[in-house]
Amino acid sequence: MNVAQTLADTAEPRNIVRELNDNLRRNLFTPTLHGEVILTAGVAALRDDDRFALLDEVRYFEDFTPDNDPYGEHDFGRIDFRGERYFWKIDYYDNDLTAHSPDKSDLALTRRVLTIMRADEY
Repeated sequence: MNVAQTLADTAEPRNIVRELNDNLRRNLFTPTLHGEVILTAGVAALRDDDRFALLDEVRYFEDFTPDNDPYGEHDFGRIDFRGERYFWKIDYYDNDLTAHSPDKSDLALTRRVLTIMRADEY
């Protein structure tokens, strides 16, 4: 049984969304049919070693609080990295990437997009 099916059988939608978001974020370097990662120009311009270090910060981010995660979905984070502030954000689209997903807890209906950006690019 796959992760999505196990979650669908045992959890409420918010927990499913959180697990799917964590899965995308923790597996940035693994291609998936259900999500993609976008780096803004400011992140893409970093030296390779800095960019990979920042991506690791995103992958291992666990500083979720009621202020930055009010719905418990793990869809946003702020990272201070080498003197700069960065954000990452997960958005939910339909499979054609033309509109918002009708149900972000349903993998069959949702394509996640994780964007990593400098704070001044938000």
